[in-house]
Amino acid sequence: MNEFQIQGINHIALVCKDMARTVDFYTNTLGMKLIKTIALPDGGQHFFFDIGTGEAIAFFWFPQAPQAAPGIASVRPDAWQIGNLTSAHGSLNHLAFNVPFEKLQEYREKLIAKGVQVATPIVHHADVPSGIVLEVDENTFISSVYFYDPDGIMLEFAANLRELGDPDRDIQHKPAIAVK
Repeated sequence: MNEFQIQGINHIALVCKDMARTVDFYTNTLGMKLIKTIALPDGGQHFFFDIGTGEAIAFFWFPQAPQAAPGIASVRPDAWQIGNLTSAHGSLNHLAFNVPFEKLQEYREKLIAKGVQVATPIVHHADVPSGIVLEVDENTFISSVYFYDPDGIMLEFAANLRELGDPDRDIQHKPAIAVK
């Protein structure tokens, strides 16, 4: 029996530099519906976008927020080119949205046509030493394409190719212990 009745994600809250630009990108480029706007007491804002199935992505805009720190608080814009997807502890590395597998190429092309910075071709994540295969095979569990929002937040359109959670296939590694 689960101690907590978690029923999915309510919302994920991120921070943007320009709320108007963020609203434009998430509504006009990605087609999400703006569902809630809040004015904060310090002059900031907190806006929510519907991502389907009753879940949302939200953005804060703080007038005095520090500048972005790519490579520390988020993935560097050239992460895929240099092969380093590292970000700091407690940071958001990327946010993945479920999409149908058969739409991945179409969606990638649409993003490019809209001028979005697309970081990858379709990537097939698989249970192989490199973690990626060129074509979908029996080891593939997710196929995806990575891209960036206007603030450099790495986003992913991801399609599960099989259900995850099989203890004999999917749970093969012990968790690492941090070195002090």
